[in-house]
Amino acid sequence: MKIFGKTRIVVLIASIILLQNCTKAAEGSNAAPPPPQLPVYTVITSPATVYQEFPTALEGKNNVEIRSQVDGYLDKIYVEEGAYVRAGQPLFKIDSRSYGEQMNMATANLQVANANIQKAKVEVDRLEPLVAAKVVSEVQLRTAKANYAAAVAAASQARASVGSAKINVGFTTITAPVSGYIGRIPYKKGSLISRTDPNPLTLLSDISEIYAYFSLSELDFIAFQNKYPGATLNEKLKNMPLVDLVIADNSIYTEKGRMSIVDGQFDKTTGAISVRAVFPNPNGVLRTGNTGRVRMPQLFDKTLVIPQESTFEIQDKTYVYVVGKDKKVTGKPVTISGKTDNYYFISEGLSKGDKIVYTGIGVLKDGVAIQPKAISSDSLLKARPL
Repeated sequence: MKIFGKTRIVVLIASIILLQNCTKAAEGSNAAPPPPQLPVYTVITSPATVYQEFPTALEGKNNVEIRSQVDGYLDKIYVEEGAYVRAGQPLFKIDSRSYGEQMNMATANLQVANANIQKAKVEVDRLEPLVAAKVVSEVQLRTAKANYAAAVAAASQARASVGSAKINVGFTTITAPVSGYIGRIPYKKGSLISRTDPNPLTLLSDISEIYAYFSLSELDFIAFQNKYPGATLNEKLKNMPLVDLVIADNSIYTEKGRMSIVDGQFDKTTGAISVRAVFPNPNGVLRTGNTGRVRMPQLFDKTLVIPQESTFEIQDKTYVYVVGKDKKVTGKPVTISGKTDNYYFISEGLSKGDKIVYTGIGVLKDGVAIQPKAISSDSLLKARPL
């Protein structure tokens, strides 16, 4: 009986010890997990350049419709479509035979008019001494002088007809008014050409310089005026940096452009104002009708730079998680003044030296503590340049 009692006591003590161990294990399983370890980025300032892009339509420096100023059959075509021509080079020839005959007729009429002048002059010279001797009346002399004046006027009229005929003969050879590239030629040799034809003989495009026209909204225009120094708009344009042209294949055109003119007023229907950038085109790469995007640089001397993946949006506002001294995070709104492919430039909401969560922000909320793991801003910028 005594042995049995001692056994019961041993079993009881073992049960108590086992129960205590289970309780401690249960308490250990309910303990809070350690704070997450997340990379933390220190906000820096850096000089940077960002770009605003505007869709544009390109036009040559001069786009001239080549039209005939006389009617007739197209006798010769001296150029091919797409050819480069220089100012003064012959392009087309209109059949000039009828205009040559008009020239001959006008020349003959001028000769007759000059002969009539001589005849009238002889009559005046004959009558003057007779009138002085009172052999004939003065009325005959005045009549002779009037005939002489009429002959002089007729000669002037005939001379003008000769000049007009010469001009028409000259118009039968159509030359290039400017240097440039020939467009499509819808007419063929033998076609009847008229001054009233709706379609021109061709379009000649001077593309030594290309004009890129685009529009600025009212807000963009105000920002442009405030951004660059100068008392007048022309001075501000001169102080603007050169602009780039992004062509259709998304490559950057080799030549830089300069801002040139601004339209005199805003379009009431669109609320925008037209602006022109001028690009040199020495090799004729760009043509009238091309499209692209004008890229205007915006220079920042010192701006706050943060990675784009460090941000999140709530109701159209951009936030970051700022890490406090207690290692707890707080969501803070920021104002973005510009961006590149990988970074945002911040104008409000942060200061240099602030620490923000770099990645892993999807699992965070205000007041959560983390284990910060600092990342090098220099290394990040080196791996992913501005």
